[in-house]
Amino acid sequence: MFATFIIALREAGLPASITEYLTLMRAMREGVADYSVEDFYYLSRAALVKDERHLDRFDRVFGEVFRGLEPPEGDLKREIPEDWLRKMVEKLLTEEEKAQIKAAGGFDALMDLLKQRLAEQKGRHQGGSKWIGTGGTSPFGAHGYNPEGVRIGQEESRHRRAVKVWDKREFRDLDDSIEIGTRNMKLALRRLRRFARQGAATELDLPDTIRSTANNAGSLDLKLVPERHNTVKVLLLLDIGGSMDDHVRLSEELFSAARSEFKHLEHYYFHNCPYERLWRNNRRRKESEVSTFEVLRTYGPDYKLILVGDASMSPYEIVQHGGSVEHWNEESGTVWMNRLTGHFRRTAWLNPMPEATWPHSVSTDLMRQLVEGRMFPLTVGGIEAMTRELSR
Repeated sequence: MFATFIIALREAGLPASITEYLTLMRAMREGVADYSVEDFYYLSRAALVKDERHLDRFDRVFGEVFRGLEPPEGDLKREIPEDWLRKMVEKLLTEEEKAQIKAAGGFDALMDLLKQRLAEQKGRHQGGSKWIGTGGTSPFGAHGYNPEGVRIGQEESRHRRAVKVWDKREFRDLDDSIEIGTRNMKLALRRLRRFARQGAATELDLPDTIRSTANNAGSLDLKLVPERHNTVKVLLLLDIGGSMDDHVRLSEELFSAARSEFKHLEHYYFHNCPYERLWRNNRRRKESEVSTFEVLRTYGPDYKLILVGDASMSPYEIVQHGGSVEHWNEESGTVWMNRLTGHFRRTAWLNPMPEATWPHSVSTDLMRQLVEGRMFPLTVGGIEAMTRELSR
């Protein structure tokens, strides 16, 4: 059956080699997929598909070869989640009602209004359109709706419209041990590699050894050369938390692929937009924070800067001092982005959002301008386009 599968793939035009087929068989012997058709599907796709353009063709071949093996669909009944019932207290608004809600009048006016509400309010409030509370249309509070406000006391984002978040933000580091799904990214990133022989001569140069031994009347004359290393230096800045929670898996795959491909790789985290401080460890963020000026002093212009993020934020976070969603920044995100792009000769931005959605986001358009148009989708094709740009 498996031989039929690999033959069918090759007949369909997928370049599945015997090496990849043996890799799949080895994984099956190790029990990676066990007896699950779904697990076998993902395992075989990861092992046999080199290019995302072939995914649809692979799916059709898989369905033809293994037709009838899929288990019947289960009961369509679903229990209503308790969390969903709990949040029924939130006021449900129609699109027409949402369109009638007006913003507070700009960033500075919003901050002034928040100070005024804090001074006036004496107790807890629920619903309504004025006080700081829950389930209403006020610009301040939780579990409500307003097109532009300050989120206070809510576990996670819902509409992603908050200008500021008045809560402690806790993120987690990206996992660099992710392997499934990273192969295509590794192949795309390899276009960025530049090899050179540096350091001590420790590697046997077989052709030169044979030539030298022959010239030496058969007396062995070993020739050694320095080991080849990838000399490209990469600084990776990763957006974490908020709307990027939807793209954690994709970011982890990129992070894992980059860690395996580049010897000289450094990484830092930021949230939404880089400001005066970056950090390395999300669980110990305060202890691992580093001044962005220190990063600029540490890594020279020969490093290639790659920023990864969806660029989905309030425009204030880019153009306004104090506009950061989680702290008061003395200088705007535009200032810090200009410092980064001015220091590093080669800069690019990878965006996990579909490219078709970029024109509909003001912040994405602003960030794209700040990187001089070098924003690419976080896909295999996008990574290949980025590596060609950075290799110029």
